[in-house]
Amino acid sequence: MILASHGLIASSILQVDADWLAYYNRVIAAGGSLTTTEQSATLQLVLDLKANSLWTPMKAIYPMVGASAAACAQNLKSSSFTGTFTSGWTFASTGVTPNGTSAYLDTGFAPSSNLTSNNASIGYYGGTSGTSLKCAMGAGGGGSFYQIYPAYPSYGLFADIFDASNVFTTNLSADGFIFAYRNSSSTQKKHSIRGTITTKTESTSAGTISSNLVLGARNNSGSFQDYSNLQQRFAFMGDGLTDTQASNFYTAVQAFQTTLSRNV
Repeated sequence: MILASHGLIASSILQVDADWLAYYNRVIAAGGSLTTTEQSATLQLVLDLKANSLWTPMKAIYPMVGASAAACAQNLKSSSFTGTFTSGWTFASTGVTPNGTSAYLDTGFAPSSNLTSNNASIGYYGGTSGTSLKCAMGAGGGGSFYQIYPAYPSYGLFADIFDASNVFTTNLSADGFIFAYRNSSSTQKKHSIRGTITTKTESTSAGTISSNLVLGARNNSGSFQDYSNLQQRFAFMGDGLTDTQASNFYTAVQAFQTTLSRNV
């Protein structure tokens, strides 16, 4: 039960979305809390995703609010895939930051059990500018990868959706909303970098991956690699998107970050 002591009053409970309320309950049950602004921002995000046919494709959404492991580990979409943080993270109202040497969040999300190879998306919202050699989120195995390297020096964005080869899009900074999606068996994949969508010719799928996806590193068949020190303000995994959905997704997430005064 939600109590007024947690920041919600009885008169407002009936007005909120049931999925958002379930998420809020999970945060509180885990020992976390959300400010009034964070409550409003996450509620509006849920409403915006639903209004733009983006709620159903999502498998896991980590809003990274609440400034604690208990709150930030919660999946906005459902009670599945509650994350587990290792030590080495810093939690703040602006997001979560791994130490770059040992920290990661195990999402419990195995791509092979939850996605199909030609219908998937992945992405994060970064709070750290500049280029980076490190993996913001990823899983690998059997020569296939599902991952985001947002701004690899001299190359740019490596955003793989069950690919065996690396095809990049020029990107000079790891901050902002960066994601990739594929919704067919064709060799085309789309990269969205801070709202700009680029079509890339990519190899056909190399197959899905059984290793859990992690944030802050890449889990390559149980070997953790390329630990990141990039601040994360949002992360997601889901089914493939259309270009219209991708554009609306950027708008919704950007509005969410703006409400929190941490937009890029």
